[in-house]
Amino acid sequence: MKSLHYSLALSLAFAWCGAQRSTAADGPFNGLDTHIGNLYRTSKAQSRSISPENFTGEKGKAGMAAEGTGKQCARDLGVGWKVSPSVRIKSKTTFTLGEIKGPGCIQQIWMTPTGNWRRSIIRFYWDGETEPSVECPVGDFFACGWGKYCQINSLAVCVNPGSAFNCYWQMPFRKKARITMENTDEKDMTLYYQINYTLTDLPKDAAYLHAQFRRESPLKSKGIYTILDGVVGRGQYVGTYLAWEARSKGWWGEGEIKFFMDGDKEFPTICGTGTEDYFCGSYNFENRETKKYQVFSTPYCGLAQVLPPDTAYVPPQKFGLYRWHIVDPVRFQKDLKVTIQALGWQEGHRYLQLEDEIASTAFWYQQEPHQKFPPLPVAEGPTPR
Repeated sequence: MKSLHYSLALSLAFAWCGAQRSTAADGPFNGLDTHIGNLYRTSKAQSRSISPENFTGEKGKAGMAAEGTGKQCARDLGVGWKVSPSVRIKSKTTFTLGEIKGPGCIQQIWMTPTGNWRRSIIRFYWDGETEPSVECPVGDFFACGWGKYCQINSLAVCVNPGSAFNCYWQMPFRKKARITMENTDEKDMTLYYQINYTLTDLPKDAAYLHAQFRRESPLKSKGIYTILDGVVGRGQYVGTYLAWEARSKGWWGEGEIKFFMDGDKEFPTICGTGTEDYFCGSYNFENRETKKYQVFSTPYCGLAQVLPPDTAYVPPQKFGLYRWHIVDPVRFQKDLKVTIQALGWQEGHRYLQLEDEIASTAFWYQQEPHQKFPPLPVAEGPTPR
């Protein structure tokens, strides 16, 4: 009898899912949220792309440059032969990578910046806002916060040889999108890039991508680091990247992540059980045979970088970790604060509050307007007390 009830329940579930798919297929497709199961569907959405070969993304206007960084290389061939594959951004200047009139959605970004990635600041502005919704050093935005190449194999971010940054966060906008890159370094930088987007209608509940960078060196409060605070509105938290430098001997990741939402005060609604647990690892990320850290990079999480890789638990040691909440977004209705503890061990099997260096990039979607971000931290040096 139990098996009969189970079979009936399963049949009803499949029938419901089929009905849902049928209903969705009957409506117009706006070309977004593509996956292998709906690539066959046609749409009135219009595909566009911005690059140094087409700064405006206009239809039929790509590859027309007569001037550019490749002019000398193309001098025997002329227009249409890779005359403008990149841009040079002067020291202490800001370059507008693209301005797009909506409605639409950015679907993929590729770039390969030179120079100091912590001193190259990428910003996104939605619908004419004056304060950016995304403000982050370009390396940290692409989960490479230590200025060295690190392969990332995830759904939201891919970093490929030799220094190719790829982003797949969907970024909807209704009126306008503006993307800039500020070069705060003393040296000029060269940037190859491409921004692929779709012009299409958006659902009414589409929220805007936000990303905020923070850094403390050492931690302002021993044992505790704030990843995100001051978020007001409705949305969902979708990702964390941490560039963590452990400055004490031994294991550094006993600390819990905490999500305070919708009026939480002293105690959060969501509390993790350990740093490596939050990043979907276990037991110190340790390879049990080599007794060293085991790097890994998966679609949703990873300890993708360990510097230096040949020594375990000897300070100082640098780590790059990411956790994308793609199938388990943390939803909030009014406000959000996210913290993580920095905990190690001391004698007597007791926890030890640490004074490490942590830099974070928090990713979330929310309805506008958003609160103004705190001042962007300096790329290097101690945190002012």
